[in-house]
Amino acid sequence: MLALRPNCECCDRDLPPDSGDAYICSFECTFCGDCRDRVLKGRCPNCGGELVRRPIRPLEKLANNPASTERVLKAGGCPPAF
Repeated sequence: MLALRPNCECCDRDLPPDSGDAYICSFECTFCGDCRDRVLKGRCPNCGGELVRRPIRPLEKLANNPASTERVLKAGGCPPAF
């Protein structure tokens, strides 16, 4: 099950579970749309994988399957993709 991490690893922007602006790689590294497009150019800086839109878990499912509260942040932010 997806962890639905609460923030962008680059800029620490809040990404609630119902955010349409959250992007993940196959390892669930999580980034906002601005960092995905402007800084990372669609690639995860951790694994090099594609960043795709994170699905939104239906509200009624969050009660028994809550989103993660663990914030992950890259020290110094993300380096620009080349």
